[in-house]
Amino acid sequence: MPKARSQDAEVSLRHIDDVTGAIESLTEMLDRADDLPAMLRWVCQHATEAVPGADMAGVTLLRDGKPTTAAITDETVSEVDADQYRVGDGPCLEAATTGKVVRVDVEEAHERWPAFAASARRAGVRSYLAAPLVIDNVHSGAINLYGRQAHGFFEAEAALLELYTTAVEAGLRTASRYLDARALAGQLRTALESRAVIDQAKGIIMAARRIDADSAFALLVEQSQREQVKLRLLAERFVAGVAGTGGDDVPG
Repeated sequence: MPKARSQDAEVSLRHIDDVTGAIESLTEMLDRADDLPAMLRWVCQHATEAVPGADMAGVTLLRDGKPTTAAITDETVSEVDADQYRVGDGPCLEAATTGKVVRVDVEEAHERWPAFAASARRAGVRSYLAAPLVIDNVHSGAINLYGRQAHGFFEAEAALLELYTTAVEAGLRTASRYLDARALAGQLRTALESRAVIDQAKGIIMAARRIDADSAFALLVEQSQREQVKLRLLAERFVAGVAGTGGDDVPG
């Protein structure tokens, strides 16, 4: 094998190792994540480690069709993104809406994306690479990389970002499902706790007024509306009053 090809192969393998290392680190971080914004910040940080030439990174998310910058490694990213959002066009939006990787040399982007090119030049960004990111039916957008060197991203870097993004999507989908399940479990727990204290209040009213469960519940609802207090809070206050002082006013 010619020496040049051998060196190219070694460089490619080293870059793949960098991506693999970034993915492994990201996976460990996702295991400890508490929310999506924290996950996306880690995604940005590891993206700059995975792809050569990436000096900064950001994540664009589309929410009801409107783009927002969900995570960044540098404030410069927000400035460049904001100008794309303002005019509704640019490489990050291209990647987010078409599902295709977009690779841009800023000096050659003036005719196609003048607002982006002007903003990028002011920020010292000379190369740009974006890959679509799809987490679930609600969260989609793009991972955006910014380089300060001209011609900083080639096809090899685009392939590395695609590889990284594929792993990120899998990890974020799993983490998102876990967070959704945890949130649902919390809602169910709150609902069960609410039902328990409301049932306690109903029981006390039933015994005190010698009425059935439906009538006792109706009295609670009427007082809740009259005082403009949530039913659960009213029930908690009533039960606590009975337990602590020997009796709170029975709704009626």
